[in-house]
Amino acid sequence: MSTDLGFELIHSFVVVAEELNFRRSAERLNIDQSALTRRIQKLEQSLGFKLFERTTREVSLTPAGMSYFRDNAQLVAQHEIAVQTARRVAQGKAGHLRIGYMAFAATELMPQAVARFRRHAPEIDVSLRYISTQKQKLALAHDEIDVGYLIGPFEHPDFHSVLLSSELLYVVTPRNHELLRRYSITPQDLAGQRIILGDRRDWEEYRWRLTEMLSYEGITLNVELEASTTLALIGLVAAGLGVTIYPESLIGFLGKSVETRPIIHPNFRSRTVLAWRRSNRSEQVRSFVEIAKTLPPLR
Repeated sequence: MSTDLGFELIHSFVVVAEELNFRRSAERLNIDQSALTRRIQKLEQSLGFKLFERTTREVSLTPAGMSYFRDNAQLVAQHEIAVQTARRVAQGKAGHLRIGYMAFAATELMPQAVARFRRHAPEIDVSLRYISTQKQKLALAHDEIDVGYLIGPFEHPDFHSVLLSSELLYVVTPRNHELLRRYSITPQDLAGQRIILGDRRDWEEYRWRLTEMLSYEGITLNVELEASTTLALIGLVAAGLGVTIYPESLIGFLGKSVETRPIIHPNFRSRTVLAWRRSNRSEQVRSFVEIAKTLPPLR
């Protein structure tokens, strides 16, 4: 049995093991399905055991194939990372900064910091990832992002965090809504209102903060409808189905189909923090944090 299998065969096997579909795997590898079949057959012949069980309807890994996949999936992933790193070096990129951000940082805080950072360090490759606060905490812990814009506060012994903004919260209503008769809104004015909020999957942290602030005032959050995106939330409000609550930084992006009023209460604020691992001491992280901290705060 030959042990000189070649990376091409192993890579093809890992793709098929992930997809469990030869057509999709061939598309990922940009080769003909028949060529992919020949690669897998060649690999099985070299190894001396079957990797897949195939029927007319499905593809599954054999027990030996599953064991072989577990041992080689990480090898292929590391190779792809090495290729990406080498490609950035070839393009004159000296490093890579991975930034996570949530909706409330998307309009001003993150774009302004990234723009200034790219002027300061054009040789650093920057990638951006839109991700909820809770998932950012996991992504930071698993070293999937370097810094994250989170709903704060965020205190943890493994992470640094710095407060970037503390904003007023606004109620967003349909035009001609009863709340518009008031110039400003108190938390008590929200009692009994039909509230439209982002769903729990992507807006969990924000919903928890709102629930906590309202409960301190003896008010129960009455969520009438949920949506995943800010555009959908505004559309539902504009249609007269309820009201929502947004931080001040988003108010200028809402359009003319809705109206807003500030919620006047010292504790009704939305706070955004920048967080990063204490163990991450890379120069690009340090530089980005310093730039983000020196931007004018949102208040």
